[in-house]
Parts: sequence; structure tokens; C-alpha cells
Amino acid sequence: MKKIRLIGVLFLLAITNVYAQTKDIALKKFMGDRFGMFIHWGPVSLRGTEIGWSRDKEVSKADYDNLYKEFNPVLFNADDWAKAAKDAGMKYLTITARHHDGFCLWPSKFTSYTIANTPYKKDIVKALQVACKKQGIKFCIYYSVLDWHHPDYPIHSAHNNTVDPKSDMQRYLTYMKNQLKELITNYDPYMLWFDGQWESPWTDDMGKELYAYLHQLKPDIITNNRLGKEFAAMKNKEIDVNKMVGDYDTPEQVVGRLNMTMPWESCFTLCKQWAWKPNDKIQSLEQCLSILSRTAGGNGNLLLNVGPMPDGRIEARQIKRLQEIGDWLKVNGQAVYNTLGGPYEPTANYATTRKGNSIYLYVLKTDTAQLTLKSIPDVKIVRARLLNGNAVTITEKDQLLTVQLPANKRGQLEYIIELETTTNTEKLPVVQ
Repeated sequence: MKKIRLIGVLFLLAITNVYAQTKDIALKKFMGDRFGMFIHWGPVSLRGTEIGWSRDKEVSKADYDNLYKEFNPVLFNADDWAKAAKDAGMKYLTITARHHDGFCLWPSKFTSYTIANTPYKKDIVKALQVACKKQGIKFCIYYSVLDWHHPDYPIHSAHNNTVDPKSDMQRYLTYMKNQLKELITNYDPYMLWFDGQWESPWTDDMGKELYAYLHQLKPDIITNNRLGKEFAAMKNKEIDVNKMVGDYDTPEQVVGRLNMTMPWESCFTLCKQWAWKPNDKIQSLEQCLSILSRTAGGNGNLLLNVGPMPDGRIEARQIKRLQEIGDWLKVNGQAVYNTLGGPYEPTANYATTRKGNSIYLYVLKTDTAQLTLKSIPDVKIVRARLLNGNAVTITEKDQLLTVQLPANKRGQLEYIIELETTTNTEKLPVVQ
């Protein structure tokens, strides 16, 4: 009997190890993608206010919670959205299947507050999953930990922390498990992006329980670290990896620090608001490329958000900006995808990535004549050139590397110089 039990334990350990390896492979591929599309969308787009946060503030609860009865995005075309992501050079797409307001973009069996009970009725999540598969884009799902609309979640407003005595977090946790099983079973997401874990009803133990449950359903599923309380978020603080619940860190609206051991992904808005807002200020192409470059240079991913309009279209100006980023990536993508960050810490003037024997130097500020970096001991640079092949002059003296920037690039859009070396640059330590 003891022998049988021992064999059983060894079998479980072997299976667990295989699952862990499978997930590690999936995470490595995901981090190699470097660039994805975030989409915040729902009935709130009818008011042009922020998703979730405007409920019980700019929009009354009664109005907000009944917007779904008017929500009829007849011009929604999942193929258009997926193509916009593809044309932008994005490798994955993350949709807010359920945000803090509790509304579900799929026809969940566990609540009536879904797309099925809108005038539109069709399953948005399924349409996007199919469209992403056509374009070869990884399909990912955002799911909020909190739900201000659900009676069993104890807090019912972002602006009033009064706890509902009739709520029941255990019932709510069961509700979450049911919905997440539904999402994994029906839509097979590559990654789950959680949010909303900062409120007091949610605990780290609940996050750990849910994390384990998800990996029972899909062993190689990737999750961000917002199932637990330990995450960088807006402060971009150093986090305690041992306390983190999830697979990668998620700084928000800031570029993460260079980190060669902890996977991370910064999320940014293309405009100011996450959800659609009429005439919202949009980021310039230069700003977008700087964020993308410094993120890749820090060894992280960028999840860039768009907010579609209430009729289902993404604004033409947002599509144009995405296309411009994609055009830049067609020329410079080899320095972005499947690279490592570093070996230099990104600055306001430059960032670097590396792959094989090459270091890619991103020139972020193009109105200067030269860049000076520390030389890397025992690394010989045999050639320096723009990615289009034109040679660039470099000199090394007193442990400093000086790169003469091409005069015809002065004041232009950022560009990349490839420094070819005789060394495997991926094994180099970070330059201090």
C-alpha cells in the first residue's frame, strides 16, 4: 500500500513539473511578443465616461446599470479590431470581458447582466476569439476581481466603501469560479488579466485559491499578478516576488524598470481615458514609440489600450496611430520582438535591446549629434549600422563608447542602430 501511495505521489509531482514547464514556455513566448492591444469597452461608452469608475459619480447607479438596455453596437466587427491589432504589429489582444461594473461581454449562464440581454445580443468575446485566431494573434481576457454590481460582493460603489451585510464573499468566489471556468472552457484564452484586488473584501488567500483553481482548469494559463495584493501598479515600486500571486508584474501608465528576472508588462492608454471619450486627447506617435522602446529596453511588454465607440467602431484617428506604429515596426521589429532588454538601462535619450551577437540601440532623442555609453568589458563591436544598412561611426576611448548619429536623421522620428559584436550579448550582465 505504501509503495502504491509513493508511486501516486511521484506521478503527481511529475505531472506538476510538466505543467510548470509548459506554463514557463507559454510565459516566455508571451514575453517575446512585446506588444499587445488592450480594449476597454462596454455600455458605458454610451455616456463617454470612464468604465466602472464613473458609476455613482458622473453617471448615477440607476442610469449606469441600465445602459445595457440601450447598448447596440451594430457596427462592431471583430475582424476589423483584430486586423487593427495585426497592422499595429501587436501580437496579442486583451478584452475587458468583465470590468468593475460587472457587465459581461459574453452570454454568461450565471448572471443576466450580459451582452445576451442587450439589443445587440451577440457574443462579443467569441467573435473576438475567432477573429484573433484568423490573424494569428494570442487571445487574452481581462476579468475584474471586484464587481460593484453583484449583490454578493460587499462593496457596491467605488465612491462608497460601506459593506453590505447581506453580501457573501464565499458565494461570490463561487460565482467567479463558475464564470472563469466558462471563459476558459468556451474561449480558451492564452492569458487572464485580473484587476480590482485592492479592496478589503478580497484577500491574498482568495487570490491563491483562485490561481490554483485556474491551473486545474488549464495548466499552462498565464495570469498577471493582480490576484494578490503585491503588484507595482501606478507607483512602479519594487515588489516582493515571494508574495506575488501570478506570473508577471503589471506597472500601469508608467514604464517598468529594467528587470532581467521578473517578467512585467506596462499598460498605457492611447488616449487619456481607458474607455471611449469624445475628443479625448491622443498620444502622439513619438510618445507611443518612446513608451514601446523604453518598455522593450527594460525587458517588458507593452499593452496599449484603445476604447471603441458605442457603435462598435474604433475611432479612425486611433486606427491611424496604430497603423503608424505598425509601419515603424515593419522596419524596426527585429529589434523589438523576441529580444532581451538591456544591457543598458533605458534613459530619456536611448534604450537598448539585444539578441544573439547584436545590441540594438534605440535613438529616442534625434536632435543630438552623438550618444555616449559606457564600454562593455571584453565586448568588441565589429560593425555599427542603421537597420536599413547604412554604416554608423563609433569610437571607443577611456571606457566610453561614442556613437556618431547620422546628420540626415537629425530631428526625425526615433530610429535604431545595430551594434554587431563578437559576443553572445544575451549573456551579458546589465551595465552599471
